[in-house]
Amino acid sequence: GMTYPDLYAAVGIHSGLPYAVAHDLPSALTAMKEGGPTHGRQRDAGVPGAERCSPVVPTIVFHGDRDTKVHPRNGDQVIAQWTAIHAHDGEHNKARLDPQVTLQRGQVPDGHAYTRATYHDANGQAILEQWWVHGAGHAWSGGSSSGSYTDPRGPDAAKEMIRFFYEHPRREAAERPYAGRRAGRAGHTAPQQPP
Repeated sequence: GMTYPDLYAAVGIHSGLPYAVAHDLPSALTAMKEGGPTHGRQRDAGVPGAERCSPVVPTIVFHGDRDTKVHPRNGDQVIAQWTAIHAHDGEHNKARLDPQVTLQRGQVPDGHAYTRATYHDANGQAILEQWWVHGAGHAWSGGSSSGSYTDPRGPDAAKEMIRFFYEHPRREAAERPYAGRRAGRAGHTAPQQPP
């Protein structure tokens, strides 16, 4: 989303790292274990490509607070990174985030408790969501018990991400610089099919 913000309507991150916190295997392993070195301020640090991140891409983040593979701090840093970018973008287009964050606490029946933070832009649109799944390790939240690296006791991350994506449809093709191309097989681009 940060490198190609005009291609994506929204981004979902589950148990992942912030943008550009690693440049090789040792730095990736360190970021996974401890969190990124700049605590989400990559844009201000001049990360290549981040300066092009306008418009800002709505983002939803899930992370288990007992994750020992990818430190939960990384989820916080993803949100900090995007809030810094929203603030920067707002200097130019008045789309600043509302300083009020809505917190919702919940409990999956016979499962994990969770906390959901929702960040709004100046128009009241939910633009960022962060889900902390309490007691969850490094696993997809809400997955099937028959799968590997899934935790059926957590909130359904797939369902929530799809809901979030539906709330943030892509802008009209005329508004996007890459309107004539769409993702093809294996990340290649293919010509857009006529209507």
